Amino acid sequence: MNHNNKFLTFVLQQASLLLFVGVFLVFGWLSPKFLTTNNLVNILIQSSSIAIVAIGMTFVLLTAGIDLSVGSIMFVAAASAGKMVLRGMSLWLAVIVVIFIGLLCGALNALFITRLKILPFIVTLATLYVGRGFGLWLTETRAMNLPENILQIGTARIFGIPAPVLIFGLMLALGHLILTHTPMGRQIYAIGADREAAQKAGINVIRILKFVYLVSGLCAAIGGLVSIAQLGAVSPTFGNQKEFAAIAAAVLGGTSLFGGRGQVFPGTVLGAILIQTIENGLVIINADPYLYPLVMSGIIFLAVFTDSLRHGILSRARRRWIRTEALDSLG
Repeated sequence: MNHNNKFLTFVLQQASLLLFVGVFLVFGWLSPKFLTTNNLVNILIQSSSIAIVAIGMTFVLLTAGIDLSVGSIMFVAAASAGKMVLRGMSLWLAVIVVIFIGLLCGALNALFITRLKILPFIVTLATLYVGRGFGLWLTETRAMNLPENILQIGTARIFGIPAPVLIFGLMLALGHLILTHTPMGRQIYAIGADREAAQKAGINVIRILKFVYLVSGLCAAIGGLVSIAQLGAVSPTFGNQKEFAAIAAAVLGGTSLFGGRGQVFPGTVLGAILIQTIENGLVIINADPYLYPLVMSGIIFLAVFTDSLRHGILSRARRRWIRTEALDSLG
C-alpha cells in the first residue's frame, strides 16, 4: 500500500472522529449555548436510546447481515409497555415483557434467516412492516400519554448518572466485552470476514447468527423503553426510520456493511453521539426543521460512501499482499 493510500485509509478510518470534531467546532462557533455543560449532558442522554439500538445493529453488521426491523421492534415494545402501565400493571412486569418482545422478534428474524435461508434484508424488511402494522393495531393509531412512573426512568439519577446513560453504559460494556473478550465475539468477526472459511474451521454459523439477531432484537426493545421514558408518550410514528439512524451510527463508527470489521466502543458510540450532536446543533441554531431529513440522509450517504471507499482500498491492498506472498513462495 503506497503512502497516498495509507493516508486515505487513515482518514477514512478516523472519519467519524474527524467529523465529530468538525461538528463540535462549527456548532460551538455558531452558538455559545451549544458548548454549555447542560447541553452536552443532554446530547449524551438523548443519544442513549439510538446508541443502544446501534450496539445491537453492530453485532448484525459484523456478520455481513442487516436488521431493518429494529424501529418496529422499538414501537411494539414501547406500545406494549405503555398499554400495560396504563392498565395499572407493574412497571417491572412491563420491563420483563419488553425484554421478551425483543428476544421474540430477534428469534423470528433468526428463524427465517437461518432455517429458511432467506436473505436478512428481505426477512427484516418484511418484519419491519409486520411490526409496524401490529404496533398501529395495538395503539389503535392513537398517541398514548404515559403516567409519571415511566418518566421517572428517564429523569432518575443513580449515583449522579442519568438513568438512560447508565442503561446505555451497561449495554455498551456488555456488548464490548462479548466482542473483544469472548470466543463468541471472535467467531462473529470470523463469520463476517469469510463465512465459508469460518464454517470449514468448525464454527457453528447458524448458532452465531441466531445470537446476533437476538442481541439486535433485545437492544431495539430496550432502546424503545429508554426512549419512551424520555418522551413520556408513544405516538403512531414512534421508532419510524430509527433503523437507518442505527445503521448510520454503526457505519459512521467504522463498522463495515460488508462484515468482519467494526467495534461498539468507541466506534458505534461515537457515531450515535455524532448523529444526536448534529440534530441538537440544528435545533440550537434554529435551522429550518425541513432540513433535518436532508441532513440525516446526507449522514447516511456519507457513512455508506466512506465504508465503500474503505472496503475498496483494503480489498485491493489484501489482493496485492496475497500476490506478493504467492510470488515470494514461488521464488
